[in-house]
Amino acid sequence: MGCCTELYLCKLARQPFSIRKELFMGKIKKKFRYDNVGIFFVLPAFIYMLVFVGYPIIRNIILSFQDVGAGNLVRGAKNFVMFDNYVELMGDKVFTTSLFNTLRYTVLCLVFQFVIGFALALFFNRKFAFAKPIRGILLVPWMIPVTVTALMFKLLFATDIGVINFILRSLHLIGKNIEWLTTPGTAMFALICANVWIGIPFNMILISTGLTTIPKELYESSSIDGANKVQTFMKITLPLLKPTIESVLILGFIYTFKVYDLVYVMTSGGPVNSTHMLSTYSYKLSFEMFKYSKGSAVANVLLVILLIVGVFYIKATTDEEEA
Repeated sequence: MGCCTELYLCKLARQPFSIRKELFMGKIKKKFRYDNVGIFFVLPAFIYMLVFVGYPIIRNIILSFQDVGAGNLVRGAKNFVMFDNYVELMGDKVFTTSLFNTLRYTVLCLVFQFVIGFALALFFNRKFAFAKPIRGILLVPWMIPVTVTALMFKLLFATDIGVINFILRSLHLIGKNIEWLTTPGTAMFALICANVWIGIPFNMILISTGLTTIPKELYESSSIDGANKVQTFMKITLPLLKPTIESVLILGFIYTFKVYDLVYVMTSGGPVNSTHMLSTYSYKLSFEMFKYSKGSAVANVLLVILLIVGVFYIKATTDEEEA
């Protein structure tokens, strides 16, 4: 094989430059003529992701293994401390609180927005007057910027001028105003309410799309066989919606777990770190306490968790396509 290649290169070298150019261009055209031409379409997106996503991630990982603060950042002295930042995080109570808060916040938001979104999808799957316009109106919370939603809910849950306290006082359910955003338990409740309000349309529209893919003949056959609505739902709707449900839950987990702007605008991680998430604590360490390496370590923990969930999502979708 090596002798044949050397013989071909020797013959090619003895040819005139124009012939060598034509032979070379012919091989290039042959290589990218059919199957490999897609590389040219993918290349711009790949370069963009490499520069604006890949490089920051790699740089952040390197930063987490260094000791970089406000002082040595200016001097340029970046000493490698390897896993010291991660070991320090394990003993950081605020970090463990932020991790627990993120998990609790994500799970509770997923449960409520999925159940309500599923119920609304089933309701609007029926044919009745004004179903489509009302469903379109319900998409408004998803389209509004998160910061605007956060400011709106911050005013709703305000202590003195908040609408929630006004309604509860009007119904004589409370005697004095509740400090929703300055009390640890109620502050997390307010954040969950805001995120559920945002996430319901996302769940509703994806599940509604999944419902349209279920053949109507199956429901007609089940009704002929005498199946009631509960049996039809358990034996037909849920099994055929399994791929959609998996996608909705995994995507919802990713979107909710990395929350930052909603929490930062409404509570900024307070009161007493009770609503700090991994994202907000990473921001606080990096840009308020100027502990850049430690903040990078927190961000990398968030990255690893989301990466694991993303791998499960890719595996689930590829298994469904192969099946």
